[in-house]
Amino acid sequence: MNIIRNDNLIKRNSRIARITMFGGLIILAGGLFISFGRADLFWLSTVALVIGFLLSQIGIYFANRWGKSPRPDELLDVALKGLDSKFTLYHYQSPADHLLVGPSGIWVLLPRPQKGYISYSDGRWRHRGGSLYLKLFAQEGLGRPDFEVRDEIKRVQEFLTKELEGSSIPEVRAALVFTNPLIQIVIPEDESPPAETVQAAKLKELVRKNAKEKSLSPPMAQAVNNVLQK
Repeated sequence: MNIIRNDNLIKRNSRIARITMFGGLIILAGGLFISFGRADLFWLSTVALVIGFLLSQIGIYFANRWGKSPRPDELLDVALKGLDSKFTLYHYQSPADHLLVGPSGIWVLLPRPQKGYISYSDGRWRHRGGSLYLKLFAQEGLGRPDFEVRDEIKRVQEFLTKELEGSSIPEVRAALVFTNPLIQIVIPEDESPPAETVQAAKLKELVRKNAKEKSLSPPMAQAVNNVLQK
């Protein structure tokens, strides 16, 4: 498998993660110090606590993606290790953060670190489990992956439509990939989420299965790779 990664972006955002997290902690500590020592400056401590919390949340966002190793891109590399050279995996180098192109088609990959229980019903994914501390200070919530799936697929489709003018644009699919092994996924048979929902350990199996069922022709795969790498 070929891997193309935007290392400059990763280094820059890793630096942002460190600055915002440490800056947020320092401001939070300052706000607490003021609240205990200067009751007359309650307004200032409140402002400091709010700013510190917001900065720490920005830091968590950046750290979860670019500051901690193994990063999401590294975990996807491991999950897909063993695919042959007909596959190319793009990290932060395409309209989607993580994009796989190969015989199984074009896949937007959305890694998620949550543990616990994941379910899908009535058009939404739901997450149960994990401590409140992790959700507030160490890990983002699951959010609305359905919106992200829609937006990332749309960006890829628009890019290919523009770059492959006159060609028939292949289908763009998505997979929501949970990288924490302590995850259980429960999706009723009568539900059809907008993205395949799998553990990272089962991602390669999904890709290989689709290579047999819905293959992307070598000329089209090459054309897609050409426009992504130009």
